[in-house]
Amino acid sequence: MHYISTIIPVLNEERHIGKLLDYLVKNVKHKTHFEIIIVDGGSTDGTEKVVSSFIKNCNTEIGITLLHSEKGRAKQMNYGAQHAQGNILYFLHADSFPPKHFDQFIIDEIKKGNPAGCFRMQFDSNHWWLQLAGWLTQFNWRACRGGDQSQFITKKLFDAIGGYDENYIIYEDNILIDALYSRKEFVIINKKLETSARMYRKHGIWKLQFLYWAIYVKRWLGADANALFLYYKKHLMPSN
Repeated sequence: MHYISTIIPVLNEERHIGKLLDYLVKNVKHKTHFEIIIVDGGSTDGTEKVVSSFIKNCNTEIGITLLHSEKGRAKQMNYGAQHAQGNILYFLHADSFPPKHFDQFIIDEIKKGNPAGCFRMQFDSNHWWLQLAGWLTQFNWRACRGGDQSQFITKKLFDAIGGYDENYIIYEDNILIDALYSRKEFVIINKKLETSARMYRKHGIWKLQFLYWAIYVKRWLGADANALFLYYKKHLMPSN
């Protein structure tokens, strides 16, 4: 039986992480072949308290671990992978909820010979553009991929690629996805994962979509990790 390690990088996610942990525990199919690793990158809110309380009070056979690492999703996810017991790694954002029995869907793809992939996605928004963007994720097109869709990958393949590139403060998910597409080792599971549209609500749908497209094009034209981060920082991060 395959063993799945779900790795969740967090930074100030006290509003979301408890809901996700409760959801995962209730909706995973094979509890004795599943673990959850939360990797905190230095939260200053109540994230650690929420996770610690959940671990203490949750009556489940699922192994749940809270780790601490340097800030940066690539670093956090790599750190989680280093401590994972499973032969399958499943990287998940704190505000993304995979379909019921997601672990079985992943295992089914591994058994078919597909060592990596993701779920299709829908946003928790009725806006027509976000509905369309979610609908497009069912197709195996590189331009429709992103970290919000989650990422499953065998530990063997993850190690062969070298994990997430820690030079990338942003876009790290896409760098790994690029490597998988270049190997033709990526599949889309036609089941819906629901993710939060909070970034779109915060910055505005059209502004954020344009910036995401701009980052994608800049990388395609050869921009390095630092250039992408500086562009992101200028447009999406507060100056103070």
